[in-house]
Amino acid sequence: MATDTSVAAPATWCPSSDARAPEAVVLGVRSGADGRVAYLADPVPASEVLGAVPEGIEPTRVLRFASHCVTGCANRRGDDCTLVERVLALPAPADARAVPRCHLRATCQWWQQTGVDACHRCPAVTTATFQEDELATLVADPSTTPEQLAAWIAASD
Repeated sequence: MATDTSVAAPATWCPSSDARAPEAVVLGVRSGADGRVAYLADPVPASEVLGAVPEGIEPTRVLRFASHCVTGCANRRGDDCTLVERVLALPAPADARAVPRCHLRATCQWWQQTGVDACHRCPAVTTATFQEDELATLVADPSTTPEQLAAWIAASD
């Protein structure tokens, strides 16, 4: 009798996802004047906190969620995430030595795809984009290329 000793590859996780996925967890809380993410030490199921967000406030405005990467995602190209490619087109933070503590890193798609460079920019990523933030809207748009982002940034300087 043969025994199957293969182990399923762990799912990669998206650090900028929808809170409604069954496995979704809160990655962090958006705080401070710049809206950067303060990461939680341990994951909290999204289903446990969504009810605490006041009515009329989009949960992604105050929280960052993580869930499994899915093949049907608009940001997916083969095994790669194009969102992280656009995020990497953004300028690196001034203190590129500081990497936030993150409970997601071991299974994070962005980490596996690009390493520490994504971690430096991750706290500034917002899941919810608003019309007044043209750069965030461009980054979130799957049709935007990193080259287009670089041109927009250069023109804004």
